[in-house]
Amino acid sequence: MSATLTFDSCVQRLHAQLDRLPDHRRGTNTIYAIKDAALGAFAVFFTQSPSFLAHQRRMQDTTGRSNAQTLFGIGQTPTDPHIRNLLDPIAPTELFPVFPQLFAQLEQAGAFAAYRDLHNTFLLPLDGTQYCSSQQIHCPQCSTRTLPNGAMQYSHTVVTPMVVKPGLPHTVPLEPVCIEPQDGATKQDCEQTAAKRWITQYGEHYAAYGVTLLGDDLYCHQPLCELALDHHLHFIFVCKPDSHVHLYEWLAFLAAATPLPMLTQRHWNGRFAELWTYRFVNDVPLRAGADPLLVNWCELVITHQESGETLYHNAFVTRFALTTATVVAVVRAGRARWKVENEGNNVLKNRGYHLEHNVGHGQQHLASTLLTLNLLAFLFHTVLHLVDRRYQILRAHLAARQTFFNDVQTLTRYLCFTNWNTS
Repeated sequence: MSATLTFDSCVQRLHAQLDRLPDHRRGTNTIYAIKDAALGAFAVFFTQSPSFLAHQRRMQDTTGRSNAQTLFGIGQTPTDPHIRNLLDPIAPTELFPVFPQLFAQLEQAGAFAAYRDLHNTFLLPLDGTQYCSSQQIHCPQCSTRTLPNGAMQYSHTVVTPMVVKPGLPHTVPLEPVCIEPQDGATKQDCEQTAAKRWITQYGEHYAAYGVTLLGDDLYCHQPLCELALDHHLHFIFVCKPDSHVHLYEWLAFLAAATPLPMLTQRHWNGRFAELWTYRFVNDVPLRAGADPLLVNWCELVITHQESGETLYHNAFVTRFALTTATVVAVVRAGRARWKVENEGNNVLKNRGYHLEHNVGHGQQHLASTLLTLNLLAFLFHTVLHLVDRRYQILRAHLAARQTFFNDVQTLTRYLCFTNWNTS
């Protein structure tokens, strides 16, 4: 598996994409290549060392070589101001092809076999997260809102699709979609509209692999569900009573006539027994009005067996047929949507990647381009988790990400490695 998918091969793919970056500069002041600026930012995110490039310039001056060159292939190591200036005009979409290329390589290498879940599909939660917020720093790509005190709040938010699997700790990020002003739009962009753009632009490509979208109640509306189906995507979305009044009126009507199909299981959580009660029904209208989309609804209620206290209660809609033989798997898949937040966005924000730290805002695309390079760094680490046995052993001994990054920063500061395999 690792013979064809390595850190070096991933870096080569990144190089191939960066060779295509447009150069918007005019004049002759081109000491640093656009590609080197992008590689420099990526190296900082991969090592999570804000001073990585400064250390490598000193190492280059002292020894004649540096890890910036040997590990990441940087020709001329740029400074932070040069990186910000050179990358500001570069749209993040220029980097996006690396995501599906590595996805395809993981699939071909067999590294994704364990990630296939319900009906042999990949589970793909959609979730929005904010990565930049300020009352002073802003750019034309910012979203805005007026605070109660009258001040203007500027922010950047992104929808981060990631492949997940119940029971597996690693999430695999795909192309993000930024929530930002759109050309010709009169309203502010929003998470649901951004998700529709992602489905329209990338849905059919990933549908060829078999994909089930997951999401909270925000996504559980007919236009988005129909768009997913039009692009050959399955879905399991949270469905709340207060936003789906008509559907729950149907459920009440059906339950009054005859009890809804039910399945109850007993689970021991290590301290006490829980009762997991599933209810489900097929072919109920998602909304009122003409031509409602018919969906299949299911619910899970977890209670303390002795006290009867409700420990968990949630409901989902899908187009997968629901029976006593399938409802458990559907609910289990639907509940996996939380992994994109807890094991994806939360890791990016709080466990080493500093997603919310303002490393550069710019006036064009800098914030979203740096975000994309950070996501690519996260993806590269995930690939290594899946295919590199030595990396797996190392992370098993250095389980805390911050400890791991601290060691990487120290080693690359004082030692120069010929390549990743010798590092």
